Amino acid sequence: MSSRTTTPIRAALQDRSPLQPSVQVGLNAVQKAHRDYLDAAIRSEFADSIDIDEGLRAGREQENRWDYLLGHTPSGLVIAVEPHSAKDDEITTVINKRASAREQLKGHLRPTAKVSRWLWVASGRVCFANTEIARRRLDQNGIEFVGTQVKAKHLPGPGSAPGSQEGAGALYSPKDRKK
Repeated sequence: MSSRTTTPIRAALQDRSPLQPSVQVGLNAVQKAHRDYLDAAIRSEFADSIDIDEGLRAGREQENRWDYLLGHTPSGLVIAVEPHSAKDDEITTVINKRASAREQLKGHLRPTAKVSRWLWVASGRVCFANTEIARRRLDQNGIEFVGTQVKAKHLPGPGSAPGSQEGAGALYSPKDRKK
């Protein structure tokens, strides 16, 4: 394995994926304004990142797109993060973004690669009328709402295996395979 493929995202992407050149060291692919959505205590845990909203934009300008993939060093897993306004009328939009991202990434990820967690972080005030219903809808769609900041408790533990199906947010869940 070459040094280019040792980070979680590079290892997850196919060698010839057009997304490979967009992978950045650490959190460099995350817009500076969005880095505050990641707790300062965990920022150094990410080996690489990619702005998939930008990387997948060409030819998909009108489609929903997720914002970022982050390579989590301690677990070796890939985590998807979406900073987005947290309002009732945005739940369906975020669910659609994840569904679109899963389709859009199919041609880029290795067959065994997984997105371990799909995290939605509020980009402002949280305005859910009924938080329990909102969380239930998100859980049913493999998305974890983390509030206003991603913290260590939202990340996989260091013992997690890179090929594991940890979390509801695997790119292909066991439910999908039965179809």
